[in-house]
Amino acid sequence: MSEQRMSIGERLHDSEESLRRLVESKTDNLRVAMPGKIISFDAEKQTATVQPLIKEYVRDKWESLPRLLDVPCFFPRAGGYCLTFPVKPGDEVIIMFNDMCLDSWWQSGGEQTQLEIRRHDLSDAMCLLGITSVPKAVEDYSTNSVMLRNEDKDSYIEIVDDDKTVNIVGAEKLNVTVVDDINVTTDADINVTARGDVTVESAANVTIRCAGNMSLEAGGILSLKAPGLRIEGEIAHSGNMQTSGAHVDSVGSHCSC
Repeated sequence: MSEQRMSIGERLHDSEESLRRLVESKTDNLRVAMPGKIISFDAEKQTATVQPLIKEYVRDKWESLPRLLDVPCFFPRAGGYCLTFPVKPGDEVIIMFNDMCLDSWWQSGGEQTQLEIRRHDLSDAMCLLGITSVPKAVEDYSTNSVMLRNEDKDSYIEIVDDDKTVNIVGAEKLNVTVVDDINVTTDADINVTARGDVTVESAANVTIRCAGNMSLEAGGILSLKAPGLRIEGEIAHSGNMQTSGAHVDSVGSHCSC
């Protein structure tokens, strides 16, 4: 029986197949990036348990990848400032797999040696918040402004590109707390409209100055109360006006009712 010989074409094909299998064996465990979702979030360490959302074909069937533990989460941060989010279970993320083992860096910070020599391993994941699938896409997306908003869009801060307007919209309350001065300067009008009470309290003096006329309008009684009340100039009013104090000192003024 004569020996069966392989043609050059067959030999080349066999070499290509061997090379293909070699490359596949190397890349099967080489991770780069994939989508995932938050299972739980540790606000103290800013790490999460993350479930990869792409299954892997293993032993002739599709298998879910294991949950990744203690995954560092990315938040925009630089120069002593940061932007944080209330991360919730179910939030979608992009999982990145670092070139090298990051365990020692994560534990201690700074430049570190690797605890284990590995490349693009599942254990070296980080997650970037904000990516989304079509079913979870942001609704009512603004195309002409920058917004910091909740998904319901009933609370947001917005900078509008067209007319250079800044909008602050709150569903419930707007609280401003400062330890120093508050200065508001404008070359145009200031309008304050409230459907409820307006209260201004000060532990020191309150001064209101204007170069033109000042109008105080009330649908009911206008009350001015002070231990000493000094009024300079002309007062014109229609309706009930009550003044309560130790004395009323009207300098160069008269009352027109």
